[in-house]
Amino acid sequence: MKVVIIVPTYNEKGNIERLIPILEEKIFPVIKNHKMHVLVVDDNSPDGTADEVKKLMKKWDNISLSIGEKRGLGAAYVRGMNYATTEMGAEVMFEMDADLSHEPKKIPEFLEKIDEGYDLVIGTRYSGGGSIPHNWGLHRKLFSIFGNLLVRTILTRFWIHDWTGGFRALRKEVFLKEKAELTAFRGYTFQVSFLHKAIRDGFKITEVPIHFTDRTLGRSKIAPREYIADLLKYILKARFFEILYSPFFKYAITGFFGYLINAISLEVFKGYFGLHSGAAGALGAELAIIWNFTLNNFWAFSRYKITATQKIPLKFFQFNLVSFGSVLIIGGVITVGTALFGDTRFVRQLFLIAAIGFFVIPYSYSMYNIFIWKRWHISFLSRLQELVG
Repeated sequence: MKVVIIVPTYNEKGNIERLIPILEEKIFPVIKNHKMHVLVVDDNSPDGTADEVKKLMKKWDNISLSIGEKRGLGAAYVRGMNYATTEMGAEVMFEMDADLSHEPKKIPEFLEKIDEGYDLVIGTRYSGGGSIPHNWGLHRKLFSIFGNLLVRTILTRFWIHDWTGGFRALRKEVFLKEKAELTAFRGYTFQVSFLHKAIRDGFKITEVPIHFTDRTLGRSKIAPREYIADLLKYILKARFFEILYSPFFKYAITGFFGYLINAISLEVFKGYFGLHSGAAGALGAELAIIWNFTLNNFWAFSRYKITATQKIPLKFFQFNLVSFGSVLIIGGVITVGTALFGDTRFVRQLFLIAAIGFFVIPYSYSMYNIFIWKRWHISFLSRLQELVG
């Protein structure tokens, strides 16, 4: 495959004249099954970075240069990836800093993961033996560690350990899928947003541990206050809309009205038909199941909905089999509750709510995702096992 190492630069003349010879003379010769190229994306550096790259281009013909306006790291990467895919025919691209903080010797390991079928490979400083510089001050260490922990917690993707790092390899398909949504992110929030969207769209992602080394030449471009504000704005907004449009939120709304159907039916079957409270609760649960199947299929899980007419009866039967557990739970909890505390309307409704809240919701949501609409597959279960183990 054709691989392009994209290196964004602004005033990195001293670093770029060190990095490219290392890549060309020490790293690329050991990579046999890929065609390696370098693309320097320079933001009109006044220190002559572009002129240095042009000198290196005379020595090695696999180096390219893209010069543009200074609009931030995210804009530089988008410009570079556009150039790499349209002008250079890149199939795989790397994000890599010019200042040698990212270990060039790790490039073959990233490509091994790509060859194994991964779409996006992340260099992680926080798992598997990765590390941050020992000479960083306490405030910078806290800033880096806390920033990643904050992103992992708010976005609830704990299996990704390093959200803010900039050493990555990705297939062109990942960029082409996400690029329309990346132009709004000018700074370091680009890394978080890009990864978040790739996870959202189901790309296969893994991590490679790296030892991050502090730069020895030049100055860091990060602006802490702006970075923190932009990052918080993105992750809070992204999580809010994830919840708002998530299948679970729609499932919860559907379930709330299902609860109303169940609660009203319970009193009707008990008061007007004289049924035992447990039986009345179970029958009400069945009416709620019919409602839940219909709304979940065409709304909450609409992306995975069953539309073939001949399949709906079979799926509804399977849904009932799975939901029979909910019926037993509700009937059993109400029976126990009324036996212990008296068969009053208050007790019946209290134990109905308890049954749904503590048992039915986690049980039914899990079963629907695994067996009915099949949103959760082996990969999900593997990630869950990784989280708890």
